[in-house]
Amino acid sequence: MTTRMTASEIEAYLDEVFPQLHHGGRTYFVEAVGPMTARMRCDYHERHLRPGGTISGPTMMALADLALYAAILAQIGPVALAVTTSLAFNFLRKPGPTALIGEAKLMKLGKRLAVGEVGLYSQGEAEMVCHATGTYSIPAER
Repeated sequence: MTTRMTASEIEAYLDEVFPQLHHGGRTYFVEAVGPMTARMRCDYHERHLRPGGTISGPTMMALADLALYAAILAQIGPVALAVTTSLAFNFLRKPGPTALIGEAKLMKLGKRLAVGEVGLYSQGEAEMVCHATGTYSIPAER
């Protein structure tokens, strides 16, 4: 299976349709895409921290959602109205004071729904800090 968009094309597309994502400076990056997969990075920055100095849940949720969206876009092309219909998170351990990596894998890609999972890792670490599953609704072609 070949991809319809490259990592750099997806990143440019996200810049166009979600410019607010980089308010205060860019910290989210599309590192790679492949068949039914995407890898994203969120750089460690103080605006992503919660009290206690760890990366916040909302930051991890955003990275997981973006990584799933990137994996879907890589397969179907630039469809702005592909939207999240559900996300579930299991926070497994405290992330380290470093960039966070999101590894997304689509488990099903149909005409109207995509289902996937994302593992979040502290950069350079093998143990997962968060596991997420999600479903996206894909609009009918017009």
